[in-house]
Amino acid sequence: MTIRWTLALLALLAVLAAAWWVSTKPSNDRDWADEVSRTLRGSVQGSLVTLHDIRDFDWRSDTDYTARWHDGVYDLDALTSVDMALSYWMGPAIAHTLVSFGFADGRHLVFSVEIRRERDEAFSTLGGFIKQFELAIVAAEERDILRVRAGPRGEQVFLYPVHMPPDARRALFLSYVERANRLADEPRFYHTLTANCTTLVYDMVRPLVPGLPMDYRLILSGYLPEYLYKHHGLDTSLPLDALRARADITRRAGQPAAAQDSALDFSRRIRAPESASGPARPGTDASS
Repeated sequence: MTIRWTLALLALLAVLAAAWWVSTKPSNDRDWADEVSRTLRGSVQGSLVTLHDIRDFDWRSDTDYTARWHDGVYDLDALTSVDMALSYWMGPAIAHTLVSFGFADGRHLVFSVEIRRERDEAFSTLGGFIKQFELAIVAAEERDILRVRAGPRGEQVFLYPVHMPPDARRALFLSYVERANRLADEPRFYHTLTANCTTLVYDMVRPLVPGLPMDYRLILSGYLPEYLYKHHGLDTSLPLDALRARADITRRAGQPAAAQDSALDFSRRIRAPESASGPARPGTDASS
């Protein structure tokens, strides 16, 4: 084959690839996996936010569970805390980022930006580059979304209290609701680098914290504690290693849930002081 024909073939393949890329559209109408089968929606009246389809699964294993969904009303005037959860599933550099909002009545609600996979799909980093997965925002009880990662999935989970003024906490919560409603109306593809669990949180936080810089740790999200510590988003009265040791909730969150274990019980338990000698570093085996 001559160079001219080779170049022509490459050009044709490029055109076909571009046509496929442009023609591939996201959808909310597929045979979704159970844990992302419902689309979160919310409405706001004054300080009260009503959310529909909050996930509260009872996980016995990653494939054996009781599916539960419910609606909830949250008073933003009673929003008292924001925690960042990091769940390490592939070494110290890669973690899934979740944000948990705490209220004066003891309830906590977690928002998680995730792939919306179909029933027969499994996550792949490559698929996140080539429009394989839609994007989902899940709102869930802590006893669902933190426990399944620390328990059945065997991930290492850390929970860091984040310093954030009340107005910024409120605005971030509303940003999640607004993004969820937008996705329910206009589906969007997940992207491993530009539309993932960390970059979307950064997009929502950036208007609230002027001057917050872009950083490689927004991609290598396992290193987010260093980033937030540097920019005073975490408690800097303690060394970061001490803060990290206190944040490791893997043992407490991974315990099998008792039948009478309420969402409030779970949230209190994972925030109780850890009596063990000390947790492993992120991305290592916490039980070794």
